[in-house]
Amino acid sequence: MKNKILIIEDEKDFVTAISILLKAEGFEVSVATDGMQGLEKARETKFDLIITDVMMPKMDGFKLCRMIKFDSKHKDTPVIMLTAKGQEEDKFTGEQCGADAYILKSQSPDILIDKIKELLKK
Repeated sequence: MKNKILIIEDEKDFVTAISILLKAEGFEVSVATDGMQGLEKARETKFDLIITDVMMPKMDGFKLCRMIKFDSKHKDTPVIMLTAKGQEEDKFTGEQCGADAYILKSQSPDILIDKIKELLKK
């Protein structure tokens, strides 16, 4: 059975690129284009992993991650923050929110794939 991954990201081109990459690796992909839609999808469907941007309309990724991690039904779902915000304070905030990984969009896609596979093995 394929692992289900939810991508929450408002940049359409980036969503397309990540979706193609993940589907090529054999993952089933769902997409939400803002924080509120992402939270709704995360609550209605059991995903194996969630990838979220930080800067998004309606709800940022930090708040989204916190709400997912404080929901007893979804607290064990790994969350990867995939963002352009690379300052140490942003990484720290991501950790405080319960993110399992904090990856910069500028990094190699292999880093994302390796981290996904590592988190799904746990």
